[in-house]
Amino acid sequence: MKNPIKFIQEVKQEAFKVSWPTGKETMQGALMVFAMAVIMSLFFLLLDQVLKFLLEALLKVSI
Repeated sequence: MKNPIKFIQEVKQEAFKVSWPTGKETMQGALMVFAMAVIMSLFFLLLDQVLKFLLEALLKVSI
């Protein structure tokens, strides 16, 4: 195992190489995630309602 102090120094060097997103990029990413969550929730709501309608129609026919 490496020397713990050397390991910490290497971690620190690697952390400085990381390209962190700007505040604008972070906000854009968060808004995209929120928008996709809303779109997908509306899609699944619509799909659920269609499947419910079809299932109820099928059950009424068979009775």
